[in-house]
Amino acid sequence: MQHTYLRYECADAFSLSCSSGSTPSVPHSSSILAFLRSKGKSNSSNHPVLSLAGSQLIGYDLRRGEPLMKIGHREVLSGGVGTGRALNSGQIVCVDVSETNHRDNDVKVATGWVDGSVRVFSLDPKEMARFTSSGSSDDASQNGLVHSLLHGNSNFLGSSDEFACKEPLLLNGHGSSPVQFVVFDKNKGSVGRLASAGSDGVVILWDVVAETGLFRLLGHRGPVTGISFICPTGSSASGMDGLVTSGADGLVKVWDLNGQCCVQTLTGHRGSVGCLDCSILCPPGEASSNASDDVESKKKWRLVTGCEDGQVRVWSVEDLEAESTSEDKESADNDEVFRYVGSLQPPANFSSSSNEGIASVHFHHNGHYVGVCRANDRVIEIYAARSEVEAQKKRRRRLRRRREKQSVAANASEKGESKKRGLLDDPESDDELNKAESKEDQLVELSPDMVKAMDEFEFRGTIRATHKIRGFAFTPVLERGGGIRVVVALATNALEVHSLPKPSKNAQVAVTSEKVSALDMYGHPTGIRSVSLSSEDSMACTVSKNVVKIWNVSSRSCMRSIAAASSDNASCYCLCAAFLPGNMHVVLGTREGHLLLIDVASGDIVYREENAHDGAIWSLDIRQPSPGQDSMSLVTGSADKTVKFFEVESQEGENSRHPMLVHARTLQMSDDVMCVRFSHSTDPTKRLVFVASLDSTIKVFFDDSLKFFLSLYGHKLPVLAFDSSDDDTILASGGADKSIKIFGLDFGDTHRTLYGHEDSITDLRFVKRTHNFFTCSKDSTVRFWDGDRFQQILLLNGHASE
Repeated sequence: MQHTYLRYECADAFSLSCSSGSTPSVPHSSSILAFLRSKGKSNSSNHPVLSLAGSQLIGYDLRRGEPLMKIGHREVLSGGVGTGRALNSGQIVCVDVSETNHRDNDVKVATGWVDGSVRVFSLDPKEMARFTSSGSSDDASQNGLVHSLLHGNSNFLGSSDEFACKEPLLLNGHGSSPVQFVVFDKNKGSVGRLASAGSDGVVILWDVVAETGLFRLLGHRGPVTGISFICPTGSSASGMDGLVTSGADGLVKVWDLNGQCCVQTLTGHRGSVGCLDCSILCPPGEASSNASDDVESKKKWRLVTGCEDGQVRVWSVEDLEAESTSEDKESADNDEVFRYVGSLQPPANFSSSSNEGIASVHFHHNGHYVGVCRANDRVIEIYAARSEVEAQKKRRRRLRRRREKQSVAANASEKGESKKRGLLDDPESDDELNKAESKEDQLVELSPDMVKAMDEFEFRGTIRATHKIRGFAFTPVLERGGGIRVVVALATNALEVHSLPKPSKNAQVAVTSEKVSALDMYGHPTGIRSVSLSSEDSMACTVSKNVVKIWNVSSRSCMRSIAAASSDNASCYCLCAAFLPGNMHVVLGTREGHLLLIDVASGDIVYREENAHDGAIWSLDIRQPSPGQDSMSLVTGSADKTVKFFEVESQEGENSRHPMLVHARTLQMSDDVMCVRFSHSTDPTKRLVFVASLDSTIKVFFDDSLKFFLSLYGHKLPVLAFDSSDDDTILASGGADKSIKIFGLDFGDTHRTLYGHEDSITDLRFVKRTHNFFTCSKDSTVRFWDGDRFQQILLLNGHASE
């Protein structure tokens, strides 16, 4: 007879504020943040920022410091299996946002996925205006915080439920190669054109309005790391319509989209080119970026590339049409669209904590500033564009200093012909006169009379984050005083907003930034070590290193974020957690051997049992109360080879409403204790205690007398997790040997050994009132098993790491 099971699907994902290529399966991309800018709100400062969060995009309100919306994709399985409301288990690699579409007035959000697909979401400006309104309610069902898949039948968003359920436009063309970059064409005259590039080195042009692909551009021999549209004449219809791409092969290619061919290859990069950006150079005080086409066609386009060698190279963009009509230039240089003008060099007194290559380069939306961030660094270098008058003044000053150095060197050579030189001294040459020049000038000859990159740009200041930076983006609107704001995505799963003020006219030093706000409430800075649910399944407690967070399961919002610390304010590394009966307090076990009690309502640590163990507390469990008894107790297992039992009692005095832990019994083991659990029986005479030790065995004791009952063996490596069924007839265990063993608790015999995981099994839990159980592993999968028929029921993917 065929047996039926309940099907489990991914309903939602939370505790992730920002993600970027930190795992081998998800490559790094410099486009992980994007601002939503709808038509008619170009001067508004309330622009939500979209951040990558695994398989979702989360929109944050920087003014209030809280999430506004989630943009996710519901996975449709083949064959019609499932409800069709499961969250896509893939990972988003990059994102870009278009301007308001002139036809349907929607804002398009393009996302590149690790499975090689490009999905374009369409957002209604009316819904965006409601999400970003300052008067929206704090309730998650009112501000669009959750496109809830748990309650799919309920209309959380009112008439906007169609917005939450709308399927995105799916574009397939990169095969199974991850899409590392997507960018919309934001030039005038181009509507709905999108470019995507993947790890296979292929660049594809898409027409989002017609929902079709246009053509492919082949030429890179490695992953494409950056894309930018260029239009030197201001309109693709009146001049060149170009595209610039950079790759890990160390080449930057310039493509003519009208001819669908490569017109120039920029070489000279010593290593892979990690990022690029191209924009109109518009210094402060000159015409804004929304000027007319005649003014825009006269503006200077600049391309900035970041290389693995740490150099930030600047290229000027020339118009082919204007160059070809000139009779004075008939050489081969007429075909070159880009001309190298030098590199950006920080001041001599600037020191960076990272010597690695450039990870991100971005222009400000108005073209006034450019930001440079190195890989594994905490600092963003900000350069400001000089006006044409200031650039010429800087050039004349540089030439004057060059002539002065040449004259001084010439006089010194005439007077010092008989000067003695050491054996190790380098011979005198003209290179000694050019120490202030860029190192790149030694490879590419630049005319001293031309306007160089450092003539057009000046070092404005630095933005220093609290942790390593994974990506950044400029806010679309300047501050009142002329300063800028930068949103930074950190490696600690948090966002920070920094402000860089405009320097005074007489200031001679670089300005320093100020951290405006930090969005670290909605994600753990490190990996989550333990998850515990309340008895009503309404709250969840997650711990990671020294941070404890309490979540509302229905809305997936963070209720409390607590820093675990001992009485002397020393941080504690949390390893395990559990809710006490009543769901008012949470008990934590730490690596230092402490037990902490946290009040859920206030978020305070109300009791500390310091040095409860001499080693790390790897596991703890709460005993189910017996009928007619109100006493509570818990058991802990530690690396000090002991299992300790604690009674939960009320404190005396002012803290009488808070519990405390009183040590009752100790069970000495011969090896380190890896996991410990109570059985589910409420009869004190039948209640058992299971202890897994480092000798790869599970020992069973009676709870009332602590007498030895059974020894369950068979694992070749230590057991890391186990659980018993509700009727206490079988026990399932998983260990570092990747196997699952099912034991009978009557005689301790092995019923079956199951294999399926490709790495160590880290946790195991039975479904209530069944013999079915879940296992999770370091192979980033969750599996559902039948303990009676000894077969795997489901394989749940979705996690990108162990």
